[in-house]
Amino acid sequence: MGLLTEVRLARDRVPSFERYPFSLPSVRALKRLELHPAVTFFVGENGSGKSTLLEGIAVACGFNPEGGALHEVEFDTRPSHSELHRLLQVRLPDRLAMRGYFLRAESFYNVASAVERQDQEEWMKALPRRNRDRYGGRALHEQSHGEAFLALFEHRLHGGMLVLLDEPEAALSPLRQMTFLSLLHQHVKAGAQFIIASHSPIVLAYPNAWTYQFGENGIERVEYEETEHFRVYRDFLQAPARSLRILLSEDE
Repeated sequence: MGLLTEVRLARDRVPSFERYPFSLPSVRALKRLELHPAVTFFVGENGSGKSTLLEGIAVACGFNPEGGALHEVEFDTRPSHSELHRLLQVRLPDRLAMRGYFLRAESFYNVASAVERQDQEEWMKALPRRNRDRYGGRALHEQSHGEAFLALFEHRLHGGMLVLLDEPEAALSPLRQMTFLSLLHQHVKAGAQFIIASHSPIVLAYPNAWTYQFGENGIERVEYEETEHFRVYRDFLQAPARSLRILLSEDE
C-alpha cells in the first residue's frame, strides 16, 4: 500500500472556479483522485494542469515548493506556486518521520545550489555524512545536468519514500531515460511510491502503473497506448518523411 492513496479537492472552499488555477479544466473537474501504490503518471498537453496539480500535492505534503528532499534544505528563490495546495486534502503517515523527494526540472539548479551551500556550513562539516554524500559523493554542480539527475535517482531516492517528479526526462537522453526506468523499478521493488508528470513515451511505458490524462474534459485514466504522447511519437516515427511533408507544407 502506498504512502499516499488519494487526493481530494475541498470544492466547497474554492473561492472561484473562474480564477486560476481552479479555472483549469483538470482542476475544475477534480473531486477525488486515487493514486497507485507504486507509480502514477500525469500526462497532458502544456498548460493542461498536470504540473500544477503535482506541485499542489507536493506543497500540501510538506515539500519545499521549489523541490528537494523533505527536511533536508529550505530555500526560497521566488515564490511562484499557486494556492491550490491549501485546498488539497492529503492523508499521510507521520509527516515528521516521512521521507520523500520532490523534483522540479526547472528548479533543480536551485536545489543543487542549496545543497552545496548547506554543506559549507560549520555544523554540517562536523557531521560524518554530508548532503553531497547522499547524492553519490560528487557535487551536483560538477556534473552535467543529466549526470546530476541520474545521481539523484540512483543515490538520493530509496525504498519507503514518497517521490514526486515533474518531467524527470528533461535532462535525459533516450538511452538515459531507459536507465531511469531501471532505477525506478529498483526503487518501486524497495517500496517507494512515485507520482510523475511526464511527456516521455519511454518513461510512460513503465508497466502496471496508472496513467491519468489531463485535458479539456478534466482528468481521465487511460492506458499507455491511448495517450496522445504515445500516438504522436508512434505516427511520426513510423513515417517521418510523410509527417514532415505535412508539417512543413507551405500550403498548410
